[in-house]
Amino acid sequence: MNLEELRAEYAKKVLKREDLQADPVKQFQAWLEEAYALQILEPNAMVLTTCSKAGLPSIRTVLLKKVDEKGLTFFTNYESRKAQEINENPQVSVIFLWKELERQVIIQGLAEKTSREVSMNYFDKRPRQSQLGAVASHQGRILSSRKILEEEYERLSVIYEGLKIPCPEKWGGFIIKPYYYEFWQGRTNRLHDRFSYHFAEQIWHIQRLSP
Repeated sequence: MNLEELRAEYAKKVLKREDLQADPVKQFQAWLEEAYALQILEPNAMVLTTCSKAGLPSIRTVLLKKVDEKGLTFFTNYESRKAQEINENPQVSVIFLWKELERQVIIQGLAEKTSREVSMNYFDKRPRQSQLGAVASHQGRILSSRKILEEEYERLSVIYEGLKIPCPEKWGGFIIKPYYYEFWQGRTNRLHDRFSYHFAEQIWHIQRLSP
């Protein structure tokens, strides 16, 4: 495989300034809906970057579960590295990549925990198997074997047989409150369309960026 020869030409769509909505949330929702309509696998998957207090970055993929004017919500284990880093440094960045549409969106913002009520309400909607998995897992801790995790899952399955599984304290949501959006549309000759939304003085400012 010759990586230097791997490249694709982008020519599916065009992004013009006059096509953009004034509100980046509505623009993002429109693109997300389009990706969903195309039946892209997990169009709500976003790559989340966090950074420790010491400046060491880490990255992983999580699933967006809600987006509105308040922000972007996802759920995770509060014992995880991402949660610990958000507690130290709430500045985060996410990126959505929809290759089938030759599009990506970058969002930067401040993350904070959702209310306990929000976390519990979503936990109650999850499949029972996912609930058990959340209780059984101590995310990021070293396991000597997979068998330990599977045995804990089975143990909890017996304990909670016929019972409601309560949302553990170690599990819950975060909401990202954005102050920056960037929309990217692939174009021919690498002359891609890029537009940024930056929130300042209580309004969103839109600018075209060079590719």
